[in-house]
Amino acid sequence: MNPATLTITITSLGLGTTLTFIGSHWLLIWMGLEINTLAIIPMMIHQHHPRAVEATTKYFITQATASTLLLFASVTNAWVTGQWNLTELLNPTSATLTTIAIALKIGLAPLHFWLPEVLQGLDLITGLILSTWQKLAPLAILLQLYPLLNPHLLTFLGILSTIIGGWGGLNQTQLRKILAYSSITNLGWMIIILHYNPSLTQLNLILYIIMTLTTFLLFNTLNSTKINSIASSSSKSQLLSIMTLMTLLSLGGLPPLSGFMPKWLILQELSKQNLTIPATIMAITSLLSLFFYLRLSYTTTLTMNPNSLNMTSSWRTKTIYPNLLLTTMTSLSILLLPITPTILTIMT
Repeated sequence: MNPATLTITITSLGLGTTLTFIGSHWLLIWMGLEINTLAIIPMMIHQHHPRAVEATTKYFITQATASTLLLFASVTNAWVTGQWNLTELLNPTSATLTTIAIALKIGLAPLHFWLPEVLQGLDLITGLILSTWQKLAPLAILLQLYPLLNPHLLTFLGILSTIIGGWGGLNQTQLRKILAYSSITNLGWMIIILHYNPSLTQLNLILYIIMTLTTFLLFNTLNSTKINSIASSSSKSQLLSIMTLMTLLSLGGLPPLSGFMPKWLILQELSKQNLTIPATIMAITSLLSLFFYLRLSYTTTLTMNPNSLNMTSSWRTKTIYPNLLLTTMTSLSILLLPITPTILTIMT
């Protein structure tokens, strides 16, 4: 991509998210979301590949629909209450429409249909931006509106997202689709606790961004987009293979790694709120996600002998070393559980 175009695109991404963060007027917030959507489209379509064009078209249509629904909800609320302020969302119909619009925008089940297909058509770096940065602005809206939203609707979206995210990832061989269903699952964990303890939603979001960033960077470094292509990662770099193993297990929420922390705290909070059945369902469905993470971990580290291969192909014999960013993000992805009390003190 042209450096000038890339600079404008990245600046627009930052501008759109910042407008949504600082805005209190519905039109300003809607404008920030639209800038965000339009800014990432050149990054998605720059490959000039039919899959990239298809993914970009699906993304644009879905985001345009969600933005239109959000604008309709804000206009309806202004018609009833006479207020354009974000925190004056007093009309229950507008609150429900806003929740559905944001669920469509970030890919919550049952409005998740676009996310795996779109992510599959992108390269890993653009997919990373779509899975992390593009989630910030819609979730910022939810974090400001959480007292006004319907907790039963949020619970339904959260449980369904964890079920579909775990179930959909079981039969996948493409790493980008697996990461898309992983994103749906993690969003479900964030949404179900939003009404009761938004600090845990923020904590889950931060850890999700750290672990997803690490996973995408590892797959990009290993140049892997399919399950069978990461089987040779141990011959490229045994250290990267071990880092991938630990990050995937942390992303699945296996103790004593960092990814277990938000699930543990969310289940504890749900139990305190007497939501025993939703907590039980969330705990059971998380095993579905853990299963395909274990399958990826097995493929990464145990399917090939870690010894040197008797081949002369340059892509096999060249050793890859992790950089400082990758090492730091991997450390954060797997070692944060012991400092959970400190993190909770900071968050609250």
